[in-house]
Amino acid sequence: MYEKDGEKYFVVDSHSHFWDASRENWKPGREEFAKGWIDCFYGYHQLGPPETHWDYERYLKVSAEDFERDMFIEGHVDHVVFQSTYLYDWYTEGFNTADKNGGIKDLLPQYSEQITVNGRFDPREGDAGLKRLEEDSKKWNLKGVKVYTAEWYEGSRGWRLDSPEAYRFLEKCQELGIKNIHAHKGPTIWPLDKDAFSVVDVDAAATDHQDLNFIIEHAAIPRIEDFCFMAVQEPNVYAGLSVVIGGLMHARPKFFAKVMGELLFWVGEDKMTFGGDYNIWVPKWQVEGFVDWQMPDDDAFTDYGKLTTATKKKILGLNAAKLYDIPVPAECQLDAGAGAMA
Repeated sequence: MYEKDGEKYFVVDSHSHFWDASRENWKPGREEFAKGWIDCFYGYHQLGPPETHWDYERYLKVSAEDFERDMFIEGHVDHVVFQSTYLYDWYTEGFNTADKNGGIKDLLPQYSEQITVNGRFDPREGDAGLKRLEEDSKKWNLKGVKVYTAEWYEGSRGWRLDSPEAYRFLEKCQELGIKNIHAHKGPTIWPLDKDAFSVVDVDAAATDHQDLNFIIEHAAIPRIEDFCFMAVQEPNVYAGLSVVIGGLMHARPKFFAKVMGELLFWVGEDKMTFGGDYNIWVPKWQVEGFVDWQMPDDDAFTDYGKLTTATKKKILGLNAAKLYDIPVPAECQLDAGAGAMA
């Protein structure tokens, strides 16, 4: 729990990883892509404050002790939601699997109740993928999944959420009680294809599955206008702020203000969730910086609203807590009606 100026913030980091990008895990014959992927992440890492930068070797694979310190002891995080990214095309044991993430529960049993493990699906895996989704749901009591529509698979370089094949998996999620669909729709990562992360396929998928929540990670930047004008009409589409805060708040403050302004105006403070994107960045400076942040006063930003304390509490944790049925201490809750709608 983070406290500042007498206000207590319940922090849910709804976009975190416990990845293995070590050289030993680079798939033979695919080392170029495995290295290129994590090198791209390491480039994003440089967008944080200089004092938070790590050396490359540490970045490849952190320990459970690192995770405990960075998230729970120093990071102000009260609850973590792990997002799975498999990438078996490039990493022998997978980059960031549900089993790898869930293993933290055994390594840090004292935090077990503060960790939620999300699974994933890829419709190109067909019946085998449906079976795996059922097994993961039972094993991890899944409430959410992460999808990567640009991931490579057996020669295919992407898929769409509004395809008949994807609908089979979305319907399976409904059947299993998995209600939160986190879709990476943001900056590309080499060597994936930028256009495969387009947000155009979210519209129909969200309309056709009203009882699922579609959390669009990275808020579809750089396609912020397209995303906002789509999300405003879909009540079950949310903006995940992973990369938005970590990648822009420090390095691109004016662009960050524009993105936040558009999101607050169109999508609204009730449909935005915080994600620190560990270990691209640690959450500490993001939480502290966002609590202190306010829309600039200069003329270029006069048509954007100011952030209230209630706005920041919703974004940093209360919205995600609602999506995942996470109990919130009474001292961190808001009175009914606090804040503003889009």
